[in-house]
Amino acid sequence: MHRSPRWIGKLILVLAFLMAATWQAQARKIARVVIDPGHGGKDKGAHRGSTFEKHLTLNVARRVEALLKAKGMPVTMTRRSDRFVSLTSRAAIANRYSNAVFVSIHFNAHTGTRLKGVETYYYGEQGKKLAAHVHLRLLSRLKPRNGDTRQRKDLAVLNKTRCPAILVECGYISNHAERKRILSSDYQYNCAKAIVDGIWAYKTYR
Repeated sequence: MHRSPRWIGKLILVLAFLMAATWQAQARKIARVVIDPGHGGKDKGAHRGSTFEKHLTLNVARRVEALLKAKGMPVTMTRRSDRFVSLTSRAAIANRYSNAVFVSIHFNAHTGTRLKGVETYYYGEQGKKLAAHVHLRLLSRLKPRNGDTRQRKDLAVLNKTRCPAILVECGYISNHAERKRILSSDYQYNCAKAIVDGIWAYKTYR
């Protein structure tokens, strides 16, 4: 059997080390993820019948928190219960931390009943990159017919937040068929998993 010279084996190890070092250098440093369950308390958000946005956002946020912590990622929630938190206070919580990212979770509604799909809003260039990673995974896991990413300069939780920030609209509760999906545990888990996978991809890849 032909044996390769030892230097080839050593070269392979060196190359593997350099590749790992390069990956680490390219990875973004994210010291904390701030998860913002939209609305709460007196602010019910969108609602149809007994379905309230403020409850749905907290359900998904808790799942996001658990999945991130399972990956060893530090997490801060802007609220953990059904209580009101002002928009400026939500941004201020994120601004306490260095090297953080901010994700605000929402569900959409419209006066009409035909609109459906997911949307991801961002502010700033890094927010745009984070939104792209998260939105791609939302489309993959939820398979909505419609959805896009857009810059929103008018949303306080985005424009008052100094770190990369996005706002995710996880579906339309005003659409009867989509509301039925949204209320399922599987849908809420897939929303959370897509958000976490998107954050992780943003952290890992430039």
